[in-house]
Amino acid sequence: MVSVVQNVAIDCADAYELARFWGRVTGRPLDPEGGPGVRETQVMLEQGPVLYFNQVPEPKTDKNRIHLCLRPENSRDEEVERLLGLGAASFADHRNPDGSGWAILADPEGNEFCVLRGESERADTES
Repeated sequence: MVSVVQNVAIDCADAYELARFWGRVTGRPLDPEGGPGVRETQVMLEQGPVLYFNQVPEPKTDKNRIHLCLRPENSRDEEVERLLGLGAASFADHRNPDGSGWAILADPEGNEFCVLRGESERADTES
């Protein structure tokens, strides 16, 4: 027997607003039972576990030990710009001159996540 990952839980100060941000990032809908003022809600991903947002009283204080890594459909740099426009913040840049590497951004509550190269960019540098 094995366990199946049901969700990725993200503690936050405002479950609905942070879920709205991640819904825009992923292009996926929020749980229809969620709304402004809810203490927990989720983003319904097309595949894999859902993103579950749980409102907690304490603020984020340190680096995430677990984080999301995004593989964009477009280029990494285009996706970084799109996400910055949605309210993400630049955290660290690990992009290399040869096109490899990743960018680290933070969501509106300071949770870090990575933006990797898109599939076409990977194929271009690996061939």
